[in-house]
Amino acid sequence: MAARDTGTEDLLADLADGVLTLTLNRPQARNAMSGAMNDALAAQLAWAELARDVRCIVLTGTGKGFCAGGDVKGMAARGGGTAGGPGETLDEAIHRQRVNQRATAGKLFKMPKPTIAALPGAAAGAGLSLALACDLRIMASDAFMTTAFAKVGFAGDYGGTYFLSQLVGTAKAKELYFLSDRVDAAEALRLGLTNWVCAPEELAAKTAEVAGRLAGGPTVAYRYMKENLNRALGGEVDDCLDLEATHHVHCSQTEDHQQAAKAFVEKRAPVFVGR
Repeated sequence: MAARDTGTEDLLADLADGVLTLTLNRPQARNAMSGAMNDALAAQLAWAELARDVRCIVLTGTGKGFCAGGDVKGMAARGGGTAGGPGETLDEAIHRQRVNQRATAGKLFKMPKPTIAALPGAAAGAGLSLALACDLRIMASDAFMTTAFAKVGFAGDYGGTYFLSQLVGTAKAKELYFLSDRVDAAEALRLGLTNWVCAPEELAAKTAEVAGRLAGGPTVAYRYMKENLNRALGGEVDDCLDLEATHHVHCSQTEDHQQAAKAFVEKRAPVFVGR
């Protein structure tokens, strides 16, 4: 495993066997976001998008938490709000927030490689948004999710309203946002908010298993598959059909497909090389 320098202790990054693991690392604050964490996360995701050695991305948190979202204690110390340094205007704060949201949650959602959120504990507020932005989620059985925004007088950020509505429907999403109730792992699995639930001590192994399978899969096909699925969320059916056709024919020309077809005939497992 090769550690990467993120420029801050608030985010750890390790690359091994095609899997980039990004670990939110503020356990004293339940891995609540900091400016340094957000900037580093954006930088690592921008690098990972083009890095050929990265074939799957795992986002997780240190200790028993995933991410508590925004640092409410820090906001209180500043007198509330999300404005940055002295003199920052409201418009500047909004623009900064938009840029960071697109570079983090937006990048996870649009990343042309599979992304996994591994939740050892609570995912709250913007932390939940980051988890929902990933393609797949794995939860420890004692972890939980909560929108939390209503409890601190926020409407929500980092794309959570979009991601949650797509996963559970508008009515349930409104319930979870308005009331901010906790959703335990069993209920999250029932609602489709997580793909797997496992014992806390098995979370790392389960994550490694799923990430390993994805890192060893057909990279080009995954990229187009994800784009097809994302566009299907709001696209017209003819647009989706046309896009699928273009991507399907393109995949037929890849080395991965050709090797997989040969392996099928030879009754063996294919070896995908990402070309």
